[in-house]
Amino acid sequence: MINNPENATGSTPHHDDTTRDYYDTGDVDAFYDAVWGGEDIHIGLYPHPHEAIAVASHRTVEHAADKAADLLGPHATVLDLGSGYGGSARALAARFGCRVMALDLSEEHNRRHRATNARRGLNGLIEVVTGSLNDLPYEAERFDVVWSLEVLCHVADREGALGEAVRVLKPGGALVFSDIMVGEESPAEAVRPAFSRLGIETPATPTSYLERLSELGLKDIDFEDRTGDIATHYARLDEEVRRRAAELRDVISPAYLDELLTNLPLWADITRRGLLRWGVFHARRPAA
Repeated sequence: MINNPENATGSTPHHDDTTRDYYDTGDVDAFYDAVWGGEDIHIGLYPHPHEAIAVASHRTVEHAADKAADLLGPHATVLDLGSGYGGSARALAARFGCRVMALDLSEEHNRRHRATNARRGLNGLIEVVTGSLNDLPYEAERFDVVWSLEVLCHVADREGALGEAVRVLKPGGALVFSDIMVGEESPAEAVRPAFSRLGIETPATPTSYLERLSELGLKDIDFEDRTGDIATHYARLDEEVRRRAAELRDVISPAYLDELLTNLPLWADITRRGLLRWGVFHARRPAA
């Protein structure tokens, strides 16, 4: 989600390679394990500013699931786009008994995801697949729910990825996603240093997503703006990394830790200044 050291431009495959290379590194895994909890690598929902990061991040998964709970159950099939370590897929399968197809670019994520599923007895409900959001290996109208948490900010062709998500959604199905965006009036130069590390030159805005969802023919389109939580989240990450820097040097390379100590304050500052937006989108595909 953060601190991608590459500044990739150009075609979607090249951007996919950059994202995959970043996440297939031991330093990233160690950081997410030690600071983020290693399960739900998402912006958290914070009832108070000192909430544990892992607890707040899991709360996001549960809250997003509530938006499509009427469609979920043992009969349902969910597509988790950018499934990461599998926290969302496992939470959905365990809570609702639904089948989850979990798609991610990173082979390291997927290897770890499968191993954790096996330990928790969820192999029968979750299938982990390597692939790109812009070329989904599924037939049209297959899934009851398509789900993605903070993944589209890594995708160069976001409009295409949303088109693919809607293509595989059943009539009457739900699209639920969250993302890191810029404010409509945020100066480009102020946010460029942060987003360049995601390999994205033109970040999305809430309006651009709402317009795209409407173009795709979805209905009951809703954006729950939780921008205050992204400011709390990056403040907490910055606080934890600084407080535990000596300990983290035992599990993260000095160079990567120094990058975190440099870049997390940047994210904390721009979120504190209200230059980024974050929240949860929910929309339905009209029934046939």
